[in-house]
Amino acid sequence: MLTKRLLPLVLSASVIFLALACLANATLTPARAAADLVIYGDALAADWGDWSWDTSANLNNPSPTHSGSASIAATYLAGWGGLYLGNNTPLGTSGYAGVSFWVHGGSSGGQSIVFGLNNNGQTYAFTAPAGAWSQVTIPFADLGAPAEIDSLVWQDATGEAQPTFYLDDIILLGDDSPPTSPPPPGAGPALSVNAAADRHAISPYIYGMNFANEDLAQELDLPLRRWGGNHTSRYNWQLDITNQGMDWYFENYQEDPAHTRLEQFLEQDLRTGARSLVTMPLIGWTPKDDPLACGFSITKYGAQEDADWQWRPDCGSGEVDGVPITGNDPHDTSFETPPTYVTDWVNNLVATHGTAAQGGVLFYGLDNEPMLWSDTHRDVHPQPTSYDELRDSTYAVAAAIKAADPSAQTVGPVLWGWTAYFWSALDWESGGNWWEHPQDRNAHGGLAFTPWYLQQMQAYEAQHGVRLLDYLDLHYYPQANGVSLSPAGGAATQALRLRSTRSLWDPTYTDESWIGEPVYLIPRMQAWVDEYYPGTQLAITEYNWGGLEALNGALAQADVLGIFGSQGLGLATLWGPPSSAQPGAYAFRMYLNYDGHGRGFGETSVQASSADQGQLSIYAAERAGDGALTLMIINKTAAALTSTLSLAGFEPASSAQMYRYSGEYLNAIRQQPDQALTPGGFSATFPANSITLVIIPPSNAAPPTARMFLPLAVR
Repeated sequence: MLTKRLLPLVLSASVIFLALACLANATLTPARAAADLVIYGDALAADWGDWSWDTSANLNNPSPTHSGSASIAATYLAGWGGLYLGNNTPLGTSGYAGVSFWVHGGSSGGQSIVFGLNNNGQTYAFTAPAGAWSQVTIPFADLGAPAEIDSLVWQDATGEAQPTFYLDDIILLGDDSPPTSPPPPGAGPALSVNAAADRHAISPYIYGMNFANEDLAQELDLPLRRWGGNHTSRYNWQLDITNQGMDWYFENYQEDPAHTRLEQFLEQDLRTGARSLVTMPLIGWTPKDDPLACGFSITKYGAQEDADWQWRPDCGSGEVDGVPITGNDPHDTSFETPPTYVTDWVNNLVATHGTAAQGGVLFYGLDNEPMLWSDTHRDVHPQPTSYDELRDSTYAVAAAIKAADPSAQTVGPVLWGWTAYFWSALDWESGGNWWEHPQDRNAHGGLAFTPWYLQQMQAYEAQHGVRLLDYLDLHYYPQANGVSLSPAGGAATQALRLRSTRSLWDPTYTDESWIGEPVYLIPRMQAWVDEYYPGTQLAITEYNWGGLEALNGALAQADVLGIFGSQGLGLATLWGPPSSAQPGAYAFRMYLNYDGHGRGFGETSVQASSADQGQLSIYAAERAGDGALTLMIINKTAAALTSTLSLAGFEPASSAQMYRYSGEYLNAIRQQPDQALTPGGFSATFPANSITLVIIPPSNAAPPTARMFLPLAVR
């Protein structure tokens, strides 16, 4: 039986457990009602009982229902909980084809669930939809073909409590129904690829992540990891003490001064082959030798709005009735650091790991979101950051980095988002309609901050003969409600997530947020660079489109990676990377390791276009190792689409390989039958909500060997 005894298996071998998951909406002929066996209608069938664990189950829930007067409302109370419907007398499966049930995710949706029979370990993974009922149908062949059934289990797949979801009309399907055909696919937009046009290199560093775990980094051969975030603005590399700023009560925190967190980070990158991006502070303060100090002691500064009551009850939030405490002593937690502090740090990294040219730290970030220091680090930097302060601190710290390791690359100014691109924190200080009369910007000729910053970096190089800035780095979190750093959400949010990727490139797309105007971020950055500091590369060291636990987030992430390559971005690191088993990780696998053997998307971007990028987006590249043309085609719609692709500038072989990730198998990239080609292209059907990689060999390539079309499990 699949009972609570399964819990250790899920915890210790979840990848194996999930890799056997079967299709989310498998094609299965429905049976005639006379041959079906209803396990739950408005109540459980005779001899069936509720044996759930760590789950609250109401088997007489009045609303919502799919049919009749009741449904099952299930709430996971703890990680790996299970809704368990069992029968003491096993039921033979002879005469039955599979199981069907209807699921509703409530208003939020997005619950990640695996379904299984008995205790054979073969399961089916799905995500509950928001605000609607959806039928799930699974053939017994995809659940281990059991001879008998004694239990049906819906188990949490996240290891955490999840919102209530609903089940109804749970049925064993008879196998005597006449065959039916799936609905025909719709006509998709025309696609075109010209391998001789718009050719440019795709930087491997666009596939980076912040703090990716080692297993995922190893499997993907991840090219880049970033050591970044608010806590890195104040990190004492000698003592392994960081200050958490407003993220956690302005507390100092120490882990292991004998084997620092940064050294552990760099050692992982050495093991996996990733290059490192390390944040270097510009803020001018670092934690002192007191790992228990905090910025706003209640003993010293009085009662406050909140405190770290569980761990350090004397550490307050630094606010009283919503008003920040002022006049505190920054030396409570930290001490001032001159640029020589950074010089010593980089010298130590070079002595330990070599220069960037020798395989040491390649990239240095110039602090983290400095226009927010007066909030995130207000205990030591209460004054708003200005144009001049950020320029001067960049000059000092970047010069120290370049002097210690001339082969290193610098990344800045690491701005948090939209308003910081154009104004400084000093501009915001006046309040009201500050953007109408921005004091700091007006004092600098009315030039927006980012182009002014580039102008100043160019002026330094002209005067000193040293380039201090190699990458223009702007963080970008889409501002539309429910998209960034959020679960997949309901249908409207999921559609918005897929539309909002256009803000990275499309000047005709008005951002659907408080921004309310076109962002076209990467072309905007490139135009600034071209005008104010040519030769500077582009970086986005924090971004997140949300939904990485669901297929919708994987579609958006795959689209974003394609945009980065086609638009010529030089470097990107995802904030909040997915776990190895989450759908978001498969977006990266499609580009970096689609076959489990390290093969990936090409390194030279070529021209690719879709008549409707909102339905089918397409990205194309040429691969150096075998000369193949690789196409990434993402169906963002809920319907299968058949499109014709016209091909130019490339002489193809007679057939192409195809690999796909979709709701059919959420835990595997599956190789498809080869696609027949003509010299001018091909026509193919792309399933709903899918990512398809097409590998087109050149005409002179050796013929492929025979292959078996099996699921590709997680390595």
